[in-house]
Amino acid sequence: MYNNNYSANSSNSYSVTPSTYSTSNSNQLRAKTQSTINNNNSHYENNNMSKLKCVFVGDALVGKTSLIVAYTTNGYPYHYTPTAFDNYSVTVWVDNKPVKLELADTSGQSKFDSLRTLSYGEADVFLLCFNVMVPGSLNSILVQWLPEISKVAPNVPLILVGTHSDQRTNMNTVMELSRKGEKPIDTGKASFLASQINAEYLECSALTQRCLKEVFDMAIVSAMSGKKNHQKNEKTASKINAKFQNVKNAFMEKQTSNSIKSGFRKFVNITKKVF
Repeated sequence: MYNNNYSANSSNSYSVTPSTYSTSNSNQLRAKTQSTINNNNSHYENNNMSKLKCVFVGDALVGKTSLIVAYTTNGYPYHYTPTAFDNYSVTVWVDNKPVKLELADTSGQSKFDSLRTLSYGEADVFLLCFNVMVPGSLNSILVQWLPEISKVAPNVPLILVGTHSDQRTNMNTVMELSRKGEKPIDTGKASFLASQINAEYLECSALTQRCLKEVFDMAIVSAMSGKKNHQKNEKTASKINAKFQNVKNAFMEKQTSNSIKSGFRKFVNITKKVF
């Protein structure tokens, strides 16, 4: 969590232009953000409001909290304090309907490994975050974060997010990497990884807010699409079970009927022998 005016208790409200995205299954949804972090606007709070849970994971210091704070407050947090677990919420508009968007900010520190997965429950989308200027943070996606998520929520949509994209043009940072024999993570490499793990890929900057909204819009769209597919699969499974039950009942009725007929024939044969 960052120690500044842009905390989870901020009451700053904001509005941004809606964008439309198409996911791999061609579902299109419009996502518009217009609320506050703690949902002070009670007009939209009701028990029937749909909820979407977005969980942010990644190494410590890759900028997960910065993304959330920048998006929800339209500002940038300059003072850093390590995150344990923080939850934010905003109201977003999807197809002209209010939806509560829950943003779960998790710690990348190893001391929280045993507790972090508790935040994964009921997740509708995971945002796998890495710093484009820290090569090791992308490797961690494969080595730690993807395996950890797969054990708990294997079928939840994924978005691979490259943070600090503004630093690609910062010559001091680039030269510092070069002195260590490293270089910024290539966009093509990150895109290839995303395709291999069946994830969307976006890069953004919390500082300049370049493509920041696109990341959250994509998260909303992916979460909604995943939820619809899950509901569709549940309905399909329910129909299959119902059909199976009908066939089973019909079969049992036929078996019962055949048993009665067979028993009646035996009774008639016995009667004939007796008389």
